[in-house]
Amino acid sequence: MVELTETVLRDGHQSLIATRMRTRDMLPAVERLDAVGYRSLEVWGGATFDVCLRYLHEDPWERLREIKRRAKRTPLQMLLRGQNLVGYRHYPDDVVERFCARAAKEGVDLFRVFDALNDPRNMRTAVRAIKKAGGRVQGTICYTESPVHTQEAFVSLGRELAEMGSDELCIKDMGGFMPPHAAAALVSALKKEIGLPIAVHTHSSSGMALMALLASAEAGATSLDTALSPFGGGTSQPPTESVVGGLRGTPFATRLSLEPLADLADYFQGVLERYRPMLEFRSLQVDPQVLLHQVPGGMLSNLFSQLREQDALGRLPEVLKEVPRVREDLGYPPLVTPTSQIVGIQAVFNVLLGQRYKEITKEVRDYVKGLYGHAPGPISSDLQHRVLDGAAPLDGRPADLLAPEYERIRSELSALLPAATEEEVLSYAIFPQVFKEYLVGRSKGYTAEMLTVAAAGVLAALRAPTVAAAPPSTALSSTSPTSSVAAPSSGWALAGRIRSMDPHRWQDAYTARRRR
Repeated sequence: MVELTETVLRDGHQSLIATRMRTRDMLPAVERLDAVGYRSLEVWGGATFDVCLRYLHEDPWERLREIKRRAKRTPLQMLLRGQNLVGYRHYPDDVVERFCARAAKEGVDLFRVFDALNDPRNMRTAVRAIKKAGGRVQGTICYTESPVHTQEAFVSLGRELAEMGSDELCIKDMGGFMPPHAAAALVSALKKEIGLPIAVHTHSSSGMALMALLASAEAGATSLDTALSPFGGGTSQPPTESVVGGLRGTPFATRLSLEPLADLADYFQGVLERYRPMLEFRSLQVDPQVLLHQVPGGMLSNLFSQLREQDALGRLPEVLKEVPRVREDLGYPPLVTPTSQIVGIQAVFNVLLGQRYKEITKEVRDYVKGLYGHAPGPISSDLQHRVLDGAAPLDGRPADLLAPEYERIRSELSALLPAATEEEVLSYAIFPQVFKEYLVGRSKGYTAEMLTVAAAGVLAALRAPTVAAAPPSTALSSTSPTSSVAAPSSGWALAGRIRSMDPHRWQDAYTARRRR
């Protein structure tokens, strides 16, 4: 028998509608999801934390608590970026320890812990903290293909994760390009060499996902990730109903019934209709080109957005050819947050500026310096020379350079919020500016039906005089991994940004503009 992890409440909508599903649309389905018999429900982590605060004006901790109150029997699961937690940089150990302990207390049972570079040093503190808090750890191998990513290397990483204290392992194919034979071989090798339960996570982007899941089940995988059909397929996980139906009558049958799944699919189809403006047609298409450029669906949508705002969408093919070249220069990092942003933004710079590395982003410089961890392979000697200028890269664990900061952050937040809870301090520690804006909106009584803080910022920009876009060398921004776009050329371009943020808000910006 194979078990399923349902991702509709996290990666399903993150992949198809930019993580914009609101808590109010999740809660009516939680008890029914809980009754299905899934191995776990993925409900938190990844981009959900950021988007809750930044765009939805919701408290991610309250979302977790509300789901936990309704899910009485099925373990809740989250995606944790190791030392990056749910953010885009390394956080000090004291913040990591407190975050993991709090997440476990608030309802997370199973933590899928990964590092964008597959550097186990960046996962160790989180694994230790989760175990101490009584949580279960799913040590994760980010699957990718390159000259340095061999089956032996993946098995070696799996062994390190097991020795670190992982209760099970996960193969995370974030790009959806893992061939079925490679999936079967890796699952078999991990099962034979390490012996822990193995979960397999993939995306339908290339069209091979269903084959990869079947091959994984036949090779001995314990669980597979799927998403209910309205939020399945395309750049998301394979549809739950298809996997359940396809495995019936085999030794790997899931023992789940299709009837309750059909009922839930009807519910989420209604939810999807409310977010229809967020759904990019490209997200539903099979894109075999991912087998060449290895760009995950979420990263592709970011590149699409960046180029559109530069009025350079026609240059997407050039960027997609440049991404593998930048990735090779950086030692073949897997393309997953935050390395996907690091590689993608530099590729955009290289193409739009007409010269490779004419401008090197801060993130690429930090990467070459070793501040993200060990690169999987050798970094371009020319790039090292330009960035390091003869200095040696960091050889130790990057987080060892970070001083404890939880108490300082708590003291800093107390000036804004004297009675701040631990969850609020942690939110502020991870996203300080975003959380400040969230507090402003909360203090003014903003609700889900009112203009969000992000939308209010766009409206303010709309009121400003229109200015011409800066030249590409200064217009592009590499400082924010969630936006990473150029300064818009007009107020109407900003209206386009708000439309991409939230389908319920862009009309408010348009109406306000018309009234002026």
